[in-house]
Amino acid sequence: MSKALDLAEERARELVGRVELRPLGVVTAAASAEFARAAGETAPQLIDPDHPGFAVHPMYPVSLLRGAPGAEPAEFRPDGMYRDEVPGTDGLDVRLMAGGQDVRWLGRPRPGERLEVRHVLESVERKGKGAGFLLLTVAKTYGTERGPLIEVTERFIVR
Repeated sequence: MSKALDLAEERARELVGRVELRPLGVVTAAASAEFARAAGETAPQLIDPDHPGFAVHPMYPVSLLRGAPGAEPAEFRPDGMYRDEVPGTDGLDVRLMAGGQDVRWLGRPRPGERLEVRHVLESVERKGKGAGFLLLTVAKTYGTERGPLIEVTERFIVR
């Protein structure tokens, strides 16, 4: 069995249920419109902040992992992921893969609102034969002062 994978499992199990709140900054119409254009949207209400019916793109908040840009190189793993994005893996020689994502929209943030994400590791499962792999399930809730707006369940595969 892989010692790095065993250590990742041990670390992750210690983090199950621990709540982390991360401020993501103030939602801006310009940043959401830029995201929408990059995603190939053409609807004026998503790409033109001056449009009378402008709305934040529904996937824009989910795309945010951190607040203001300007992360230090030390915050990243060699593969480009944030060191703390996948619980239990920081500093370990493991491979990470996305294992699926479910998104439930309850509402949308409005430009000018402060956005935060509540991040909780829900489960750690060992799968496969031999060393196998880990399947980590993380729940994220994006919200503003108005309450929860987006609920996301993400799964990560750690090998």
